[in-house]
Amino acid sequence: MKGRIHSIETCGTLDGPGLRYVIFTQGCLLRCQFCHNPDTWKINKGKEMSVKEIVADIEDYLPFFQSSNGGVTVSGGEPLLQLEFLIELFRELKKMGVHTTIDSSGGCFSRSPRFMKNLDELLELTDLVLLDLKHIDPDRHKELTGMSNEHIIDLANYLSEKQVPVWIRHVLVPSISDFDKYLYSLSDFIQTLTNVEKIEVLPYHKLGIYKWQSLGLEYKLEGVEPPSEERVKNAVAILNRTKVLT
Repeated sequence: MKGRIHSIETCGTLDGPGLRYVIFTQGCLLRCQFCHNPDTWKINKGKEMSVKEIVADIEDYLPFFQSSNGGVTVSGGEPLLQLEFLIELFRELKKMGVHTTIDSSGGCFSRSPRFMKNLDELLELTDLVLLDLKHIDPDRHKELTGMSNEHIIDLANYLSEKQVPVWIRHVLVPSISDFDKYLYSLSDFIQTLTNVEKIEVLPYHKLGIYKWQSLGLEYKLEGVEPPSEERVKNAVAILNRTKVLT
């Protein structure tokens, strides 16, 4: 079984608990305006790597995982585009006792029987999902990513039903998602979920603009600056608030 891989980071610290071996898969259906890896979008690009190759490399890092309660995170792009590859990879990692994490924006989630069968098999082998919720408003979500968010909300609810541990991630973008009304709506939704262990606010940054330029793509957030520390703290407070029931 081979997967299409964009790149690998061997000592990640931002993609789950502890030190992580982070596999960035190739291919994504969303076209987020703030994406810092637009070179991961095309599905038929990247390097083909076998599960055997990747596992052999991971074995060299096992002592680092074990000493930091870390493990392996598969990010992207969108890893759920390669479900069968992930199933085989995670099956081998669980034999080694490795903590497994998926970082997904849910853009390819579908209730089709084949997708659901493979997803359920993968979730049995998954310790944690980092779920990126880009925007709570369907129309603004479509403006931001090129797709509506109904199926992504559906995935969040499904993970809650399955009681798969989740960390919610939200990129805070001034003039797009950094409005209190959207943050409160997102907070209300998150509080309907029963599997959320952590909520992370990721401030928008401009570090990936050069990739857009090198690919000849128009960067539509030109002129948008990162949010202030005050606005980030505001978002953290709102998304982590306890809803008062009346």
